Amino acid sequence: MTRFGTLRFGPSGDIPNNPDLPVVIMAGAFAPRGPDAICSMLEENGWGGTWVWTVFGDHHFHPDAHEALAVASGHAALMLGGPDGRAVRVSAGDALVLPAGTGHRLMTQSPDFRVCGAYPPGQAGYSTRRAATAEDARRIAAVPLPDTDPVHGADGPVMRAWRRERAAR
Repeated sequence: MTRFGTLRFGPSGDIPNNPDLPVVIMAGAFAPRGPDAICSMLEENGWGGTWVWTVFGDHHFHPDAHEALAVASGHAALMLGGPDGRAVRVSAGDALVLPAGTGHRLMTQSPDFRVCGAYPPGQAGYSTRRAATAEDARRIAAVPLPDTDPVHGADGPVMRAWRRERAAR
């Protein structure tokens, strides 16, 4: 059973976070399976630039891309939102979608933790920052909404949450 939730973060230390869009957390979003199958699922839903690895252990963000993280195996604790953010536990079958600018870092992981990452079309050439620059706020605001949810397609929870946020502004 999938459980959906959102988290919002203001600026935290050198991490700008996204002032307009929340992080979308999908616990139990998909049946645990191998990383190749998960990357294929993400790609079938229009997200590309897939990779399989872990998460960097230092606070970082992408000012020019939204990022999907789909847990293929194991479990981990991630800090979202920068130093003043929130610790979130994830395990196989969970997915997170981080809007551009959202800080994230690995806190702890099981030995078998593997996560699959993906990005909306045109955003796979993202940059990684550990401290905000004066240009980052403009770059974050300019990142377009994706056309699909990376796990659930055209009308998934990411699309509903982010469209609702943009319509409210």
